[in-house]
Amino acid sequence: MSNTTVYEFPLKEKVRNYLRIEQLMGQLKLGAAGLDNGLSLYFFEQLFTLLDLFERIDIRTDIIKDLDAHEKNLVHWSQLPNIDNDALQQTLKTIINVRDQLKVSKKISAELRDDKFLASIRQRFAIPGGTCSFDLPNLHYWCHRPIAARQEDIKQWIMSFALTEEAISIALSFLRERTAFSATEAANGFYQGVADDRNELIRIRCDTSEEYYPVLSGNKYRYAIRFMYYNPPEGRSGAVEKPVQFDLAAC
Repeated sequence: MSNTTVYEFPLKEKVRNYLRIEQLMGQLKLGAAGLDNGLSLYFFEQLFTLLDLFERIDIRTDIIKDLDAHEKNLVHWSQLPNIDNDALQQTLKTIINVRDQLKVSKKISAELRDDKFLASIRQRFAIPGGTCSFDLPNLHYWCHRPIAARQEDIKQWIMSFALTEEAISIALSFLRERTAFSATEAANGFYQGVADDRNELIRIRCDTSEEYYPVLSGNKYRYAIRFMYYNPPEGRSGAVEKPVQFDLAAC
C-alpha cells in the first residue's frame, strides 16, 4: 500500500478513554505552541475538555492495573534467552517509577480545579461565543500578557497531566505492539472477526487512495468491519460491495 492510514477501534471502555486522552493531549500541545489569541482559546478548550473527562472517569485505577500487568510480563520475559536485558530493565524501571508515583499522586484534575484563574473562565467556554472580551476581560488580559509569562502558565498547567500522559503512552505502546499487522481481505467490503480475552484494540491499515474508510462495530467478544465510500458512486449505497484488501492487527 503506497498511501495508507491507520484506524484504531477500541473494544473496551478503558482503551477508549486512553485514546481520547492521547488525542486531547496532542491537541492541547498544539494549542500551547501557538502565540495568537485563536490558538490560546483552542488550548483552553482542550484543557477544559480534559478536565471534564478526568472528573467523570477513574482512569488512574485502570492505568495502575495495566502497569502492574506490564511489570509482571517484563519480569517473565527477562528470564527468556536472546532478550536485550539492558533495554528491558530500563523499561521495567520506568514502569515501576511511573506506577509508584501514580499511586501516591493527587487526583489528576485536583491541582487545575483549584486554580483560581481557570475556575473563573471555565464555565464560559461551555457557552457559544462566551469567550468574548466583554464576557471574560480577565482572559482578554491574559491573552495580551508577555509571551514568556503566558508560556510559563501553560507549562505549569500541562505539567499537571505529565505523569498520566506518560503512563497512558506506555500502556498504549505495549498494546499497539502486541500484534503485528497481517494482510486481510474483506469480501464484498465486509469482514467479521472473533476477539479473544486479550484483544482490546482493533487496528486497521488501508489505502487512502481508494476513496473508502472502515467502520467497526462490536465488543470484546466479536467485531465486524464494514468499508464505506467517502463519496458513494451515483445511484449506489455508501457501502463498498467489492473485495477490499487491508491490514489488520487485533491487539
